[in-house]
Amino acid sequence: MIEITMPRLSDTMEEGAISTWHKQPGDSVEIGDVLVEIETDKATMEYEAYEAGTLSKILVPEGEVVAIGAPIALLDDGSGPQPGAGDQESSAPEAAEEAGAAEPAEGDRADEAPEAAAEAGAAGGDDTGEAGEGAAGGEEQGAAAHVTQEAAEPGERRFASPYVRKLARDHRLDLSSVTGSGPGGRIVRADIEGLLPGSEPGQAPAGAKKREPQKTEPQKTEEQRGEARAPKPAAGDLERRGSEEVELSNIRRVIARRVGESASTIPHFFVTAKADAERFMAVRAELNEQLVAAGRPKVSVNDLLIRACALALREHPLVNASYTEDGPMLVHQRVNVGIAVAAESGLVVPVLDDADTKTVTVIAEEAGRLIELAGDRKLTPAQMSGGTFTISNLGMFGVEEFTAIINPPEGAILAVGGTKREPVVVGDEIVPRYVMRYTLSSDHRIIDGALAARFLQTLTRLIENPWTILA
Repeated sequence: MIEITMPRLSDTMEEGAISTWHKQPGDSVEIGDVLVEIETDKATMEYEAYEAGTLSKILVPEGEVVAIGAPIALLDDGSGPQPGAGDQESSAPEAAEEAGAAEPAEGDRADEAPEAAAEAGAAGGDDTGEAGEGAAGGEEQGAAAHVTQEAAEPGERRFASPYVRKLARDHRLDLSSVTGSGPGGRIVRADIEGLLPGSEPGQAPAGAKKREPQKTEPQKTEEQRGEARAPKPAAGDLERRGSEEVELSNIRRVIARRVGESASTIPHFFVTAKADAERFMAVRAELNEQLVAAGRPKVSVNDLLIRACALALREHPLVNASYTEDGPMLVHQRVNVGIAVAAESGLVVPVLDDADTKTVTVIAEEAGRLIELAGDRKLTPAQMSGGTFTISNLGMFGVEEFTAIINPPEGAILAVGGTKREPVVVGDEIVPRYVMRYTLSSDHRIIDGALAARFLQTLTRLIENPWTILA
C-alpha cells in the first residue's frame, strides 16, 4: 500500500487545497495518470501518479486544505501493508511528531542534504508573487511524496521515515551511510539513535556522519511573519457596517504573509526618477507600425521596460543581487526579470529568464504567454521562480507613481507609473512631452542610495535614448 501525500508544488507552498479528484476509490491508476488537481498559493496544478495500482481510499475530500506531507489518499500496489506499519517508532509521542512533520521537496530521499533544499529555496524567489519561487520549483513537482518500500542497494539513496527525516533536518544529520533496519531497508529512529545529541559514544552506525551545527533563527511570531490579526470588531459594528466575512484564498493568504515578512524584515530604501519619454513612445509607435505590417504582435511599454531594466542590471550587477543571513551576498550572473501580474486570483510574478540576451519582440512574445497563463492559473512552479529582479507596472490603471514591496529573495523591485503628456521645459520653451516616473525599492543592506541612484540614471538614459534598448 502506498501513501500519497500532499506534494510541494512550489517553493513558497506550505499547504494545498484539493480542487478535483480525477480518480475515485476502485479506479485503476497507471503511471502518468492525473490523480487530482491541487490548488496552491500560486496556481491550480495537475498531480500525476508516480506508481501504478488501484486507488484504495481518498483521505482528503475536494475543497479541504492540508499541509505539505499530509496523507491525501492510499494507492494499493499489491505490496501489502501501508509503509511505516512495522517501523520501530510507533510510540505515541513519536507517531504524533511523525504525523505532523511536513515532507520536504525531495523528502523521500533520506540523504538529500538540507543545504541542497536551502539552495533550491534561494533560487526561487518567492515572490510577493511569490514567486519563487529557480527551476527548483519544477524539480519539486517531480519529487512526489510517494513512499515506497524498495530496498536500497549500497551506494544508492536510502529511504527514511518522515520522523527520521525531521530529526535529520533538526540536528543536521547525514544519513547517506546509515543502514536501515525497517521494512525494505527503510531507516527508522533506532538506526540513528547514536547520532542524536546526548547519545553514548560508539552508538553511531558505522560510517555515519553528523553535520556541523548551523545557526537557526528562532521561531517567528505571527506578527513577525506579517500574519498578525486585527481585533475582530464588535457585533454591533459589523451590523452597522453591513460587514460580510469573505474567506481568504490560499494565494491571498500567502501574499499577505510574504509581503508582511518583506516589509517587516527588509530595510526598504526608495529612489524615484522620471524620464522624458517622448522619443520612447515615438519609437514604440514606429516599431509597432512595422510589426503590424509584417503580421507580428505589437510590443508594449512594459516589454521595452523589461529590456531596459535588464540592460541596466547588466551595467550594475550589484543591484541584481540577494542578501543572505549570516552569509555572503549573492550576485546573480543571469538577469531573470519577474513581471508582477494582477490575476483574478491575486498577484503572481512569472519570470522571464535571461531578459538581457533577448530582443524586445522575443520578450513581448514570452511575456504575453506568461501573462495569459497567469490569468488562467496555469503557470508552473518553474515559471514563477528563479527571478533576480521584478517590475511592477500600474501605469495602465492611471497610477502616476507608487512604491512596491521587494519580492524576496531579490534585492530590488521597480514600480512604474503611467506615461502621459505633461508640460516640460525644453530650452526656453514649455512644450508637451511624454513623461514616465518610476521608483526603485531596494534592500538597503546590500544596495545603498548611490548605487540605486546610478541604476536609475542608467535606466533613464536608456528610456530617453530608446534605440539603445533595441540595439
